[in-house]
Amino acid sequence: MRLGICNEMFGDTPFDEVCRVAAEVGYEGIELAPFVFCEQVGDLTADDRASLRATAARHGLSIIGLHWLLIKPPGLHMTTPDDALRARTRDFFIELVHCCADLGGELLVCGSPKQRQVLDSREAAWERLVEVFQPVARAAGERGVTFCIEPLGPPENDFITCAAEGRAMVAAVDHPNFQLILDVKALCSGEPGDLPTAIRDSAAQLRHFHANDANLLGPGMGETDHGPIAAALRQIGYQHWVSVEVFKFELGGPELARQSFAGLQRWYA
Repeated sequence: MRLGICNEMFGDTPFDEVCRVAAEVGYEGIELAPFVFCEQVGDLTADDRASLRATAARHGLSIIGLHWLLIKPPGLHMTTPDDALRARTRDFFIELVHCCADLGGELLVCGSPKQRQVLDSREAAWERLVEVFQPVARAAGERGVTFCIEPLGPPENDFITCAAEGRAMVAAVDHPNFQLILDVKALCSGEPGDLPTAIRDSAAQLRHFHANDANLLGPGMGETDHGPIAAALRQIGYQHWVSVEVFKFELGGPELARQSFAGLQRWYA
């Protein structure tokens, strides 16, 4: 398993400094939230993308990919009955696919619970989401990246809340470049069974993994026991990225990175 970290915990710290700290702590890769850099991904020019890629490489880091995809611009929605809005959202995902590939990234993480909530019926929402994701998956295949659906539990999400539902969406989209990401914090709130079983059951679809704690901090910074979780990943032969994603930033990026890396070393290294 390769160990990475998400960049948004560093706030507005210059990207060169973020990469310096991450590499110094011991991370191998960095996962990017586009909203940190721009209002819309189209605002990142070819030169901007090349600069970000070169900065990460200069510090010995790989750019893992993109997450927090629909924070900006506002108003997009994946399952809306509004055909035009849904098409704009699909097209924006495809823009993100191209950006990810330009950055040298491997994958995109689609969480965005507010932008996929059910607005009428679950059946209709499901059909619309498959309709959105299929052309996105084809674009991902053409650019050599993987688009991943992220199950997210309550209270922030009401649609695709557990690993089984994520696997069902992967099967419905039916494209090798559309796969599953699992997140420890999200599984803690949404998974009806235990986390190791969810991981083992998802072996064929699991392409990415977020390590964090139910308390919204990093691995080892709360009460979540990552031992059985990491053991399940090893059991299925998982060889992809394990990225730290936190949601409470008060300690600051460098301290969150250090404490989280200690947890990763304890369980996942």
